[in-house]
Amino acid sequence: MAPEIRLTAEWVAAAVAGTIVRGSPRQVFAGVSIDTRTLGPGELYVAIRGDRFDGADFADAAVAAGAGGVMVSRERARTPIVGQADPPPDSTPVTMAVDDTTAALQALAHAVRVESGAKVVAITGSAGKTTTKEVTAEFLGAKYRVIRNRGNFNNHIGLPLSLIELTARPEVAVVELGMNHAGEISTLVRIAEPDVRVWINAGDAHVGFFGSVDAIADAKAEILEGAASDTVLVANADDDRIAARTSSFAGRVVRFGIERPAEVRAEAIVDRGIDGMSARVTTAQGAIDLTTPLHGRGNLANVLAATAVAVAYEVPLAAIAERAARLQPAPHRGEIVRLAQGVVLIDDSYNASPTATQRALDVLRATGGAGRRVAVLGEMLELGDRSIALHEAVGRVAAAAGVDLLIAVGGEAAGALVRGAIANGLLPARTRHLATSVEAAEAAASLIQPADLVLVKGSRGIRTDKVVDRLKAEFA
Repeated sequence: MAPEIRLTAEWVAAAVAGTIVRGSPRQVFAGVSIDTRTLGPGELYVAIRGDRFDGADFADAAVAAGAGGVMVSRERARTPIVGQADPPPDSTPVTMAVDDTTAALQALAHAVRVESGAKVVAITGSAGKTTTKEVTAEFLGAKYRVIRNRGNFNNHIGLPLSLIELTARPEVAVVELGMNHAGEISTLVRIAEPDVRVWINAGDAHVGFFGSVDAIADAKAEILEGAASDTVLVANADDDRIAARTSSFAGRVVRFGIERPAEVRAEAIVDRGIDGMSARVTTAQGAIDLTTPLHGRGNLANVLAATAVAVAYEVPLAAIAERAARLQPAPHRGEIVRLAQGVVLIDDSYNASPTATQRALDVLRATGGAGRRVAVLGEMLELGDRSIALHEAVGRVAAAAGVDLLIAVGGEAAGALVRGAIANGLLPARTRHLATSVEAAEAAASLIQPADLVLVKGSRGIRTDKVVDRLKAEFA
């Protein structure tokens, strides 16, 4: 195995077209950070400039925290850093000047990615990216040394920070690519140069920024750019918008699906609600019986996508099945929490879109039990002028799912969700519309009964996690 990549000041400066203004080119950085609060000793502090702050204002704090160097814009490099007014030529910390610190961070990440020799798997989609990333990394880990981007480090800053961890030279990196505007996936693809691109779905998340789901699909299709003949695309066979945009892909296409023919396909599906899914999965390596605690057909599709990647990398089917059986949801992404008095909580409070919320309601519908089905649904943000209609549609699905009590959280759109549920048969007395998650948390704590099954889901900005915390305290 090749030695780890040493981030010397000289190597970094060459990678980012930077100039070492102060300090030794032989200085070795222990890592890279953009936050003085989490910066480790000897790391290079990259002073990112945002809409409301300039990281260069914290360069002195980075030095005081033990940074091995600071990277700032050429303009800010003219301002002396603490303790460096007239430093010896080989002193630390280093000061490095670049034209643009964000572009330099991205260039450094790309240089590390190329130098590492690792294979990169990149995942995009409107819902399920993080779950698919985690499952893919778990499956590939049966055969390879794998890293994955932390949490949802999936934007123009987070992805570079994740790729810089390739200095350790793992064999495979699994990353997710996020976006809420056109052109963002293009940037991430240029940085990551993925060997395998995974497109799991094209849904309605962020539709307010785009105007239509077709426009979202066009933006997601940027993951196809720059592919070579040996690049692999793992694509959802059941998604018409994906199918329409992948027919001319330059590399090899491997499809996964449930409803339509695909190289990796689930058949004989058994849906156990919150207890997970089982299916017979056919692949180019053969067929396998697969059971997973992850619940819902959305998660089954995520597992199929991960299986397609693992098969492409020749991970044995038995290892895939063994690891699938012990998968667990990421925090707040469909976690099953069993509380006192038989209350069961589906904590899906991390984020929400109309499609993802409908899938969560399907899980509620498929789960049997003696208690009531309760849905605490926060307003879904970034839906633009379609927000009211989309919330009404989700309300109708909630009523069709047999919800006994619906608590909607937020503004006018949350009210539309309640109206949709009532229009589809849910009695008004079984609904509540509350403006904030704090109010919803108190209402839920007083209304939940023993043996109830409770789904909590909403956009991050609505903070439905407060409802989760309150119910955990109430039924501890």
